[in-house]
Amino acid sequence: MTPAHAYAGPSNAASWFTRATDWLDARGKGAWIATMVLGFIFFWPVGLAILAYVIWSKRMFSGESCARSARSMAPTRFRGSGNVAFDSYKADMLRRLEDEQEAFETFLQRLREAKDKAEFDQFMEDRQKRTDAETGDDKDAA
Repeated sequence: MTPAHAYAGPSNAASWFTRATDWLDARGKGAWIATMVLGFIFFWPVGLAILAYVIWSKRMFSGESCARSARSMAPTRFRGSGNVAFDSYKADMLRRLEDEQEAFETFLQRLREAKDKAEFDQFMEDRQKRTDAETGDDKDAA
């Protein structure tokens, strides 16, 4: 009998593919991009196939790599430095920056709403002038 590993059937191909994608995922988006570029350089259909797979699997846009890096960055943001005064200052500064960001986003929203209202008012005014002009032309003709 032949050993099970001697048969290169679909399960071995699938495990190779899974190992390759896991290896690239562990190295992040840069590894996927580098692999895709090399695929385009050496044989363009391979690069195109990698691009299609990356888009189809949402590896570039899922934020999985970003989430992994955010998890690795999260402890430094919330972990204390050991200096109570600095930690207090840092917490206060982060709170103030978040408040400023929220105030700025609120300001931008009000600005967009005001611009939209001004554009709508201008549209209605132009429409009224056009209607009055058409009505005036009809009265002159009669």
